[in-house]
Amino acid sequence: MFKDLNRDLPASIVVFFVALPLCLGIALASGAPLFSGIIAGIIGGIVVGIASGSPLGVSGPAAGLAVIVFNAIEELGGNWELFLVAVVIGGAIQLILGFAKAGFIAYFFPTSVIKGMLTGIGLLIILKQIPHALGWDKDVLGDFAFHQIDGENTFSEIIKAFQNITPGALLITVISLAILMLWEMVLTKKHKIFQLLQGPIVVVLVGILIHFLYQSGILNFSLNSTQVVNLPVPENASDFLGQFTFPDFSAVAMPEIWRIGVIIAVVASLETLLCVEATDKLDPQKRVTPTNRELKAQGLGNTISGLIGGLPITQVIVRSSTNIAFGGRTKMSAIIHGFFLLISAITIANVLNMIPLASLAAILFLVGYKLAKPSLFKEMYSLGREQFAPFIVTVLAILLTDLLQGIAAGMVVGGFFTLYHSYRNSHHMKEVVSDEQGTKVYHLILAEEVSFFNKASVIRDLDKIPPGSKVVIDCSKSVSISYDVIEIIKNFEVNAKMKDITVEKINFKDPVIN
Repeated sequence: MFKDLNRDLPASIVVFFVALPLCLGIALASGAPLFSGIIAGIIGGIVVGIASGSPLGVSGPAAGLAVIVFNAIEELGGNWELFLVAVVIGGAIQLILGFAKAGFIAYFFPTSVIKGMLTGIGLLIILKQIPHALGWDKDVLGDFAFHQIDGENTFSEIIKAFQNITPGALLITVISLAILMLWEMVLTKKHKIFQLLQGPIVVVLVGILIHFLYQSGILNFSLNSTQVVNLPVPENASDFLGQFTFPDFSAVAMPEIWRIGVIIAVVASLETLLCVEATDKLDPQKRVTPTNRELKAQGLGNTISGLIGGLPITQVIVRSSTNIAFGGRTKMSAIIHGFFLLISAITIANVLNMIPLASLAAILFLVGYKLAKPSLFKEMYSLGREQFAPFIVTVLAILLTDLLQGIAAGMVVGGFFTLYHSYRNSHHMKEVVSDEQGTKVYHLILAEEVSFFNKASVIRDLDKIPPGSKVVIDCSKSVSISYDVIEIIKNFEVNAKMKDITVEKINFKDPVIN
């Protein structure tokens, strides 16, 4: 696990810089204490990282749960300690799901939808960072939903950002993008040291330096408190420990808490399994994550996070894709990033609060681009409409709604093509040369699986058989025939006598109903 430390360590630093403001932003969007996001990030990195079998996945608080958390806290009268009980319950349910081997659900999502999810998230990352890159920071950094609480949406926020540009933030963005492009296109190809010292690390350091120059009056620009990282700063050890809160188990019997716990478990498990599938597809080594183990790891993480005052945890595609994009090789990068979050929260919060959000926006622009390269659209289009339609629907639905609704829309379109194939491929009819008596003979050969979806197509072909003909209904290849189709064949056999149609059945199994 330590043999790739030369790659995992730089990647973990980049993931740490990306994860830190996202942990805080998601906590803010959730209506939770800011430090609860940091706790979730620490547990997601260290505990889930150690327990998980995912080599490149990074876990932490997820934007997809922000609305659920916000509404749940409001439903519980703003009582954070009661909500933590629901998080613990959700973690326990995930552990049960893992031991029950429910991870197989991950394999039901088609490749076109997973690629659409990655591309949609990539585009969403880019769109959501534009306001921060321009210095318009009204939108919470970790909120990836299309509709915002203040009535705005992704696109209206971008329009407002262009109307309210902060020159100091824009300058940092331009310099940061220039550094990243120089690193990607030139320096990493020149010397190995530039592969070890990642461009995003330099971007963050340069951002801190420029912000310091603003504060010192050396450069005639400025950033306000919403345009930099805003990590809670503990005065001493007891102040730090005082940021941890604990669940109020005296209310464990409340039905509302159990309902919220079940919702957290289901949504967090789905998001995790989706991200596992997506992360495995991005892995250059194409390793396969054991999904049941991942559910157990997430359950353990959520249980511990809830016990010490943290937000719910899932595997998160933004952090995971950042890890992959910047060279992570093993789960050590996720674990180390968790330790960085812990150490920084204790020791260097003041320094981290000098990091401009514009610097982080530039880094996330690069991550988003790598997820949503134009070449991917061309590749999916070349595969035909059955791959491209679910892909593009997933992309658009994620941009206009959220992750789970986008996946659901893609699955519906993918399901349509599956049903269409089932409709078309349930059987085939062929006309054989007339027999000795001059009677036309038709062969209706049923497929291995014939479902009730095939009723219409079977009826259509049987209705085409002209009077005075013979039809051979061949079920030799069939393993399963829906009773609806069996009933159609039996009814046709009865009606065929009136049309002078001879019916011969091969291996037809007529179920006996007592």
